[in-house]
Amino acid sequence: MLKVGLTGGIGAGKSEVSRLLAGYGAVVVDADRIAREVVEPGTPGLAAVVAAFGESVLTADGALDRPKLGALVFADPAELRTLNAIVHPLVGARSAELEAAAGPDAIVVHDVPLLTENGLAPLYDLVVVVDAAPRTRLARLVGRRGMTEEEARSRMAAQATREQRLAVASLVIDNDGPLEELEPQVRAVWKELTARAAGR
Repeated sequence: MLKVGLTGGIGAGKSEVSRLLAGYGAVVVDADRIAREVVEPGTPGLAAVVAAFGESVLTADGALDRPKLGALVFADPAELRTLNAIVHPLVGARSAELEAAAGPDAIVVHDVPLLTENGLAPLYDLVVVVDAAPRTRLARLVGRRGMTEEEARSRMAAQATREQRLAVASLVIDNDGPLEELEPQVRAVWKELTARAAGR
């Protein structure tokens, strides 16, 4: 099994890279998706979040109000640490289960937004970083995700710097340009991953 960490700042295009790698045959373990699963209604994770932040972070039907919680934690580093202390262990445990189920010959790509921030690079055989300039990421967050510029800058500021991410990279995918320039780079990375998995 080849264990790959995939990361990139918000708006860099990591999800698109993840999708392309899955299409080539990678087993993708998506930390963001798992993070949503572990706080679904009825889970111990959601109960812990409510215990920490109060009933106000729930919607009328008892689900987690993500925008409300996001606005709260991204405005206060201490609150973000509290949330991470609840969610990260649950995500880690579920990720380990999915990796174990992938099989010995799999190329397992762990799609982890906060890989750099949480010092997780040593857990993987190599780390792929999807990189884009801050101005590009800001434009995408405002234009495609509908964030205000202030919200986008706040989310970006809560993450590692570009330099910190590049420092842990084994391979870098430059996604500063249009989408059609991304796919050939991902194909080349997949070729490299399959070669490493084969021990060449």
